[in-house]
Amino acid sequence: MRKLKTLIFSDLDGTLLDHFTYQSTAADKTLQQLESAEIPVILNTSKTLAELEIIHHDLNLKTPFIIENGAAIYIPINTFKTQPAGTVVIDHYWVKPFSLPRQYWINLLAKHTDEFSQYYQGFSALSASELCNITGLNLAETERAKQRQFAEPLHWLGDEPTKKAFIDRLINLGVNVVQGGRFIHVGDFCDKGQALIWLTERYREHFDNVSIFTIALGDGENDITMLEAADIAVQVRSPVHDFPTLYRQYKTTQTQLYGPEGWAEAIQKLLANQLLSPSINSGVNHG
Repeated sequence: MRKLKTLIFSDLDGTLLDHFTYQSTAADKTLQQLESAEIPVILNTSKTLAELEIIHHDLNLKTPFIIENGAAIYIPINTFKTQPAGTVVIDHYWVKPFSLPRQYWINLLAKHTDEFSQYYQGFSALSASELCNITGLNLAETERAKQRQFAEPLHWLGDEPTKKAFIDRLINLGVNVVQGGRFIHVGDFCDKGQALIWLTERYREHFDNVSIFTIALGDGENDITMLEAADIAVQVRSPVHDFPTLYRQYKTTQTQLYGPEGWAEAIQKLLANQLLSPSINSGVNHG
């Protein structure tokens, strides 16, 4: 019987981090258990590299991570035996990009959506203090959030019918539009699911003769592709919106608890055997 290696892909805001406080406290013990069991937790988020490096350090993670809704994967050098094809070396990472740069999308918005400009504010046009007021982040966190490399998030100010017309315009221009927890993300046709699939394949190549099993956890619409691509999908309950609809009807669960409490609840149920036996990462009960 082939051994089974489990990978956990996780959204941050509203999932591993509380929607209101941005804290992971309720999940910290489970994160420590996963580290002891050598089960990688791979953050898959709309956040930037600058934000992820801080959060990665705070959560004591040494794993690859995925930024800006699948726009790029950052893999710490030496995570795998060899550098994956299609990656470039940036600082101490192997980086796999999936997107055109941010400036392309800013230029497109300026050129083709002038009649909608009064209804939205782009990250690039917002001051750090304005963004603080929208997100509840502190000034340092907001400065990191503004350091985007790929997509341009928009704060929508108009009504729903105008928003639909605006999104239809963008789609006709060949833009990928993703509705996140707080912002509309305008960018390339890359997503969290595509990044999950690509990185899972790299783990398969690295761990010869080991079956890779993936669990994804998320709460928002921008998590749907990640949840659809994983072996098990965990929808984490949100205090501010309903569960987004998934196409898949199998190996899917919804948490009773919110945010990091729900995250920990689901992981404990799915991986009870592995967390109780830290030296073994041989499988999960996913019948």
